[in-house]
Amino acid sequence: MNLDTPMTDPETTHIEAAAFRRLLQHLMQERPDVQNIDLMILAGFCRNCLADWYREAAEARGITMTKEEAREAIYGQPFEQWKAAHQPPATPEQLQAFEEAQRKHPRATGR
Repeated sequence: MNLDTPMTDPETTHIEAAAFRRLLQHLMQERPDVQNIDLMILAGFCRNCLADWYREAAEARGITMTKEEAREAIYGQPFEQWKAAHQPPATPEQLQAFEEAQRKHPRATGR
């Protein structure tokens, strides 16, 4: 499957949308303890990246969306509210690991 080619099969689109919703549920409700910086270190993307990709997909369909609107769509609430409840400041160790990850994989962590 080529992800750069627009989907024409409605069934595939429904399946992908369901998988995406399940990913959001997992990250927001089941694992809010997993910090964005740790996701960036390990996977090269985080919840904010998902919001950026969501906004880009909306704009590709002619829908204007702000960064804040996209984040609220992903987080299920205003980002600052979710952040205050679930995301403590990064530790020096996390910041160091993030810097090392950027050096190893600059494209993966450099949205």
